[in-house]
Amino acid sequence: MSVIVLGSLNMDIVMKTNQLPVIGETLLGEHVDYFIGGKGANQAVAAARTNTATTLTGQVGTDAFGEKILTALKRENLHLQVTQTAIPTGIAAIFKLPNDNAIVVLPGANADFTIDVKATNAWDDASIFLTQLEISLATVQEGLQLAKAKGLTTIVNPAPFHSAIVEMLPLIDIITPNETEFAQLIGQELTSDKELEAAMLTWSAQHATRLIVTRGSQGTSFIANNAIQTVPALSVAVVDTTGAGDTFNGLFAAELAAGSNFAQAVRFATIGASLSVQKLGAQSGMPSRETILQHM
Repeated sequence: MSVIVLGSLNMDIVMKTNQLPVIGETLLGEHVDYFIGGKGANQAVAAARTNTATTLTGQVGTDAFGEKILTALKRENLHLQVTQTAIPTGIAAIFKLPNDNAIVVLPGANADFTIDVKATNAWDDASIFLTQLEISLATVQEGLQLAKAKGLTTIVNPAPFHSAIVEMLPLIDIITPNETEFAQLIGQELTSDKELEAAMLTWSAQHATRLIVTRGSQGTSFIANNAIQTVPALSVAVVDTTGAGDTFNGLFAAELAAGSNFAQAVRFATIGASLSVQKLGAQSGMPSRETILQHM
């Protein structure tokens, strides 16, 4: 079966710097790189690199960035449902710090994207629908409604977080926040692992939507048999964490589509996300199925 990814396509401008400037300060950076990105594109590429049939639905501008994105994505094993518009292509400014990163996203064409319902006929043979929140919330909701009507399992990565996602929970089978997004989802500050895991159990008892929390270097946590299960991340040399969460989501969706059970898919995706941080750029380090299986 196949995966449908509805989401954003951006040009990532990655600036390497030792620290972020404070208000009114100008700093000299060290280096700049340009990478194809956007949560939708990243998650679709991650899924496609496991040889899973994957459709990416989204929008770019008719500008140079849009053309570069389409050219690059055509080299991937993807079916593209990507329209073009006069609105500029989305941009992500990524400030690469020694041990982490900070990101500012300009949605551009992503914010204006609407679904061509006729194009969703191509979704009929799919089993998994995956989306995020870098496109219009109205488009996210429409996509979820169309996917549910076709009987697809729906997955939402609630990033960047918006409280409106709470109203869409009846349409969402699986939600995959990171620790910060989960705290925003429940409206509660979480200051320890114990608090986080207790909150996960409480939230899951109140909602039909299944919960996965990605926890960076600690791995990934979910609930099985009313208990927290955590799949540890691999210990690797970290070069760039940009796109690690997107890699997890794309791989998780792909592995579910391949017929693996929930826990197997979480483990597969966690290992793949761990491997992805060893190269600069969100998509550069995304591993193949063979590479992931070598580490399982």
